[in-house]
Amino acid sequence: MDNVFKALADASRRQLLDALYTKNGQTLTELCEHLNMTRQAVTKHLAILEAACLVVIEWRGREKHHYLNPVPIHEIFVRWIHKYERAQMEALHALKTKLEEDEPT
Repeated sequence: MDNVFKALADASRRQLLDALYTKNGQTLTELCEHLNMTRQAVTKHLAILEAACLVVIEWRGREKHHYLNPVPIHEIFVRWIHKYERAQMEALHALKTKLEEDEPT
């Protein structure tokens, strides 16, 4: 999970993930067309994203297509975000229940 957090810490890599979310299965050339990065920079960032399992590769002949892998992000959600969200939802539910109990009839 440390590799995922490190990969997500960089704005350029998040931008690449956003580009793949918008249109999955892009080649390096396609990714470079819409980003203000050199081809070498995109390649370097993709390698880090691949190492973190955030991007998976599929070869089609001589073309290398990049796909977003949402599983590591979902694991972060389940491990770190969801548990905090649950407490807030429970607090809102308790408040709503209390207000309904105190409501004059």
